[in-house]
Amino acid sequence: MAQNEYRVEERSFRTEADYRKALRDKETIDRLRKESAGYRGAGLQKLRDDVHNGKYKFYTLLGQDFEDELTERLRQEGRQGPSGEKRKAGGGSGRTDRKLKEKKQGQPAKAVQVSEEAVQAELLSQERRRKWTVLVCAAVALVSLGYFSVYLYFYQRTERDNNRLAALKEKAPIASVGEKPGGEVVIHYTEEGEREIPEILDEYKNLVIKNKRLIGWVKIDDTIIDYPVMQTTNNEYYLDHNLNQEYDKNGSIFMDKDCDVLKPSTNLILYGHHMKSGKMFGGLDKYSDEEYYKKHKYIDFDTIYEKGIYEIMYVFRSRVYSAEEVVFKYYQFIDAVSEAEFDSNMNEMAAISLYDTGVTASYGDRLLTLSTCDYQEKNGRFVVVAKKVAEKE
Repeated sequence: MAQNEYRVEERSFRTEADYRKALRDKETIDRLRKESAGYRGAGLQKLRDDVHNGKYKFYTLLGQDFEDELTERLRQEGRQGPSGEKRKAGGGSGRTDRKLKEKKQGQPAKAVQVSEEAVQAELLSQERRRKWTVLVCAAVALVSLGYFSVYLYFYQRTERDNNRLAALKEKAPIASVGEKPGGEVVIHYTEEGEREIPEILDEYKNLVIKNKRLIGWVKIDDTIIDYPVMQTTNNEYYLDHNLNQEYDKNGSIFMDKDCDVLKPSTNLILYGHHMKSGKMFGGLDKYSDEEYYKKHKYIDFDTIYEKGIYEIMYVFRSRVYSAEEVVFKYYQFIDAVSEAEFDSNMNEMAAISLYDTGVTASYGDRLLTLSTCDYQEKNGRFVVVAKKVAEKE
């Protein structure tokens, strides 16, 4: 549509957007004209006041034209205009006629010119806001793409490294790592000669040569959980490092620093991130469904010295508590020095378990705990506890 075609009720509009607003105003005005065709006296006065006070929303100067039109109808009846102002039959009539004539001839009064300038200023302001919005959205998109690219890189690297380790398990050991000098793996807090360290299982010798902080391997059949388990002298390092000592936001599955596979500890606790991709322990919370548990009752967990099968006993939600809170803290249950202490911990876990598996443990049994984050509450944790029921061949 050409510029000179943007006309509605003898008014010209500069842009198509203003033209569309004028058409919307005309629809409202045509409706009100039809409704008020028979109005006289008070009814016409009320419509005039409603238009003047903004009851009806107009987006262009057509609204002012319509208000003047209603004022003229009232003048012809000799009634008052808005706010009780008396319309005189003399000079007032002439001024109104001249004003209407000016508008119809496309010669707006000074007040009309100011209004059009204000409209243009608002349109320019809207255009600036639109451009800033586009720029901000583009920046957010770039940041999101960068984050996704980094996430994908770490994801693929972790997957590749774990597959390489799994392949190493199947190969014959290329060297002995249990003999001195230089080959012994020292992970636990033991004095030299305090106890004999057993020979590392053949399938883990190549892995230990690659990384002497490897302590075992955890696997749950028919799930994504099939990972090496690391251990070092603190519980922070493997939150954001992989088995090659590289920064990795996926982290690694790792054993609590205070657990000892040689003694062994009553309870071996493994930690892993709850990744949205499902990696690491991202799928552990599926055990909140009892039907899922019934299909995945057993956990394979090998230390580098022995193999084991563990049967799940308890599944529960907990959180990390402050030191001042006197409450059962599953992550502090590593060694039970007495049968009473062991039974107390078992009772605490049974009480908060999401369902009854029917599996129990006695003092002397060896336990395995898998722990990951749970986002249902601040510092929440999702926990699965199992007991060793068999040695693997």
